[in-house]
Amino acid sequence: MIGMALKNQIKHVAGNDVGELCKQLEIIAKNKNCYLNPDKEFVMGIARGLLVNRKKYGYMSCPCRLASGDRKKDLDIICPCVYMPPDIEEFGMCYCGLYVSKDVKDGKIKVHSIPERRISNKKKLS
Repeated sequence: MIGMALKNQIKHVAGNDVGELCKQLEIIAKNKNCYLNPDKEFVMGIARGLLVNRKKYGYMSCPCRLASGDRKKDLDIICPCVYMPPDIEEFGMCYCGLYVSKDVKDGKIKVHSIPERRISNKKKLS
């Protein structure tokens, strides 16, 4: 689990400083024993989405998922999401493709879509 100090450090990345956020995401990847996607433009796009969500919601929810705007309901999808470790273990990457395994980084596995692990609100209500 990422320490609160690191999460707080990410919160304080200046406004739209995508480059600085990418540096922090790299630190997270190292702490989680994984890597950032080797496609730097892709990583920068995800970082921009995280910054947009931080501005919109006050937290960096995964830009590949629909956030509710309620931090408590979205705790599981705040980057890095709780699904990232099992997704990397099983598929070699997280749902959005930001974090990847060594095999993906080394080109042994290609980036591909993976199934969603998050239970939808409709299923939660059933």
